[in-house]
Amino acid sequence: MYLDPNWRILTIGDGDLSFSNAIFNHIKPAHLTASVYDSLAELSRKYGDSFYQQLVTKNCRVITELDITKPQAWPNKLSADFDVVIFQFPLIPSFKSKAEFEANKGMDNNLLNRSLLRQFLINSSAHFLDPNGQQLCFITSKDVKPYCEWNIEHALHRHSNIDYLGSIEFDITKFPGYRIRNVDRDKHVKDTQGTTYVWRTAAQNSQQDQSWLSKLTPAQNMSSSDCCPFCPAGPFTSEQHKLAHESSRKHQRMAFFEKKWTTLLSNEM
Repeated sequence: MYLDPNWRILTIGDGDLSFSNAIFNHIKPAHLTASVYDSLAELSRKYGDSFYQQLVTKNCRVITELDITKPQAWPNKLSADFDVVIFQFPLIPSFKSKAEFEANKGMDNNLLNRSLLRQFLINSSAHFLDPNGQQLCFITSKDVKPYCEWNIEHALHRHSNIDYLGSIEFDITKFPGYRIRNVDRDKHVKDTQGTTYVWRTAAQNSQQDQSWLSKLTPAQNMSSSDCCPFCPAGPFTSEQHKLAHESSRKHQRMAFFEKKWTTLLSNEM
């Protein structure tokens, strides 16, 4: 992940706030606002850490109970004056019961996670990013299930005014003190290799330095007929190679997810 100290940074859903605290201490940005989904009481109950108090003591603004999917519930003072909005390892927990599944109108976890990330991109672009700033959205994720089944590079920004720019390695050693924890419980997660994916509003008109973009690895072009944009995979070396891929369990599963995602997007339009 690349962060310019001159950028105005907003973190979304930062669990125990250890990531925001690491940014504040080691990146020393010009401005940082941190947010968590939980209430202050729930934050304390889950983690019992002092990261919230550390940030507040340093005059860093911390917003609790911020749901990125519900703009109507955001604080009025949270305005479009940021350069980058960051969402670290987002994940909706698996359903614990049939009632939870039915409460989500039959949407499976793959669809819910894709929808969460899409709303993060769209809402951040529309409400949080300064039109004259960098206008960047970062999502850091993993290349293991279920994360790798969301087709992050190709599916999330479809039919929007947001462009995918590329990805860059997330090196946790650059953020001392950051703890990657499981959703909904106080447990440290193994620091598996992470990747930060980068988007920007298509109408971006910033005159600021853009040289850092050369650090990004662009998404592979999956538009040709000898590639599979769902998985993604290819280019295939032969028709037999392509057929073998399309008959694989991985492709069948990803095609199933993609069909449901396409239906959801079409209902939005």
